[in-house]
Amino acid sequence: MADAVSLRQRYGEDAAIYAGGTELLLAMKLGIARWPHLIDIKPIDQLRRVAATKDLLRIGATVTHWELERDPVVAKALPALARLEANVANIRVRAAGTLAGNLAFAEPHADPPALLVALGARVVLESAAGSRTLLVGEFITGMYQTALGPGELIVAIEIPLPARDVRMAYVKFKVLERPSLAVAAVATIRDGRFVGAPSVVIGAVDEVPRAVPTADFASADVRDPRTAEALAEAARAAVDPSDDLAGSADYKRHLVGVFVQRALGSLIAGAA
Repeated sequence: MADAVSLRQRYGEDAAIYAGGTELLLAMKLGIARWPHLIDIKPIDQLRRVAATKDLLRIGATVTHWELERDPVVAKALPALARLEANVANIRVRAAGTLAGNLAFAEPHADPPALLVALGARVVLESAAGSRTLLVGEFITGMYQTALGPGELIVAIEIPLPARDVRMAYVKFKVLERPSLAVAAVATIRDGRFVGAPSVVIGAVDEVPRAVPTADFASADVRDPRTAEALAEAARAAVDPSDDLAGSADYKRHLVGVFVQRALGSLIAGAA
């Protein structure tokens, strides 16, 4: 770790961190990006660890998607994440690509960010000046843009583990291999009502994951059709999609409403 931090400080923006390389090497082959130096962090043993306490799941920066979908610690502590990881891209990408690399590249059409933002996950960063943590929603600042400093590298992702009665849903729609739309929802439902405000985040349809304002839904009746429609409308208003190969902005905004209602249905089914 000390060597990696030293190299990062020495070369700054002239170097990229190389772990899985699924996005990095493709960008370099296509000539979209070029770095004089690559810092290979794969041999650093402490970055390959997954550990959990009763309150926190910590995932090292070089843990791959394939390892996460099969890890018994993840399966027990946060099965929703294991299910998501099992459906990232294809087996070739999952075998090489890492969760940290996925966040570092900040590709808008990605699976993990929406669920991580909904869960309040944090990115742990290390530099010669020390360490700091940022919420995933603060770390991703735009399309292919992050708050990572020129002398920093990601060492881990920390996910607060929700209480046992908290329900999670992740649903997505895709035209190509990457998701065109993703909805993550995290909530407690008791006696047919939300306990507090649910956390709903829309991913892959905008430049960054968008949290839906849900304060008005605390204690709402989840089985009332008006709740589902109001939540869908709040989600449609929270995003700013653009026209691309996955569809027009209007089409995407319509899908956001549809998939938010599907996510709510999954939460209700889980609570039952």
